[in-house]
Amino acid sequence: MNYDSLKLEKQICFPLYASSRAVTALYRPLLEEFDLTYPQYLVLLVLWETDKIPLKDIGDRLFLDSGTLTPLLKKMESNGLLTRERSDQDERSLVVRLTTKGKKLQKKAICIPERLLEESGLTLEKVTDLKRDLDELLVILEQKLRNSA
Repeated sequence: MNYDSLKLEKQICFPLYASSRAVTALYRPLLEEFDLTYPQYLVLLVLWETDKIPLKDIGDRLFLDSGTLTPLLKKMESNGLLTRERSDQDERSLVVRLTTKGKKLQKKAICIPERLLEESGLTLEKVTDLKRDLDELLVILEQKLRNSA
């Protein structure tokens, strides 16, 4: 039997996993300046696009379940970045909205993508191509998972 296909360097999962960890590590010092963690930054990115959004929608966008998202949002609420309140339409649903502090942070954080690009050492063209390919992969895999569920 040839087990060559089981070598680590032959797997697609490992470079995706390792690259994700490396990108997160590059973000860490940039986000520390704003007293943010990477998951908190992702939540803010969603809220900066669409404020006053159901908690479930944030979880869907970020692929996070409520067990992971709830403590994250509680911490952000205690830091004054957002509020969580019951929906007027459905008492069971929580709606998340930015505070003034959370909105103001957007103006300060505008430098993060450019600084990350500089830190990565990649060209804008390379990052754009890579993101396009990863977006395409994600769409294909999500569709596959939906069809098999």
